[in-house]
Amino acid sequence: MARVIKPAEFQGTNTVALARWLLGKALVRTTEIGREAHLITEVEAYNGEQDLACHASKGRTKRTEVMYQAGGVWYVYLCYGIHEMLNLVVGPKNYPAAVLIRAAGDIVGPGRLTRRLQIDRELNGRPASPETGLHLEDLGLEVPRRRIKSSKRIGIDFAGPVWAEKRWRFQLDPAVSRKKSAMLIS
Repeated sequence: MARVIKPAEFQGTNTVALARWLLGKALVRTTEIGREAHLITEVEAYNGEQDLACHASKGRTKRTEVMYQAGGVWYVYLCYGIHEMLNLVVGPKNYPAAVLIRAAGDIVGPGRLTRRLQIDRELNGRPASPETGLHLEDLGLEVPRRRIKSSKRIGIDFAGPVWAEKRWRFQLDPAVSRKKSAMLIS
């Protein structure tokens, strides 16, 4: 049975572990058209001001203020003037960390994901809860660590070799995601 994940569950201090934990959870979008649920299959972790690939590496700004909220809110921003990007703020209040959701179900690519699910900056700073129309559900699926592939984050060479080499991009094994996606009821 699916369980709505409460925003407080994203206030831990281990951003990378929280990113991995999101794999196999359902991203649920509810609009006037209906409800869609998609299994999260790819994410990237961004961890604090010291992470030069993280938007918060420049400190608090109007854009990054949402990242300093307690975990469990959405951080949605425009990338390259074209794509909305969906991130879940994680961690305790005043510690800027977020997880970019790169793929869910058959939707691969963060720009395609937000476009298809009609996600825009109206959700920026809003809680990850059913009341806002975008939340997460735990389906009770245990994803063995051996079924998770880690690699370098995409498009962050500007952060320098230390941060660009971090293997903080996580993908669910395609065989697992196909089998588990079939279990979702939209």
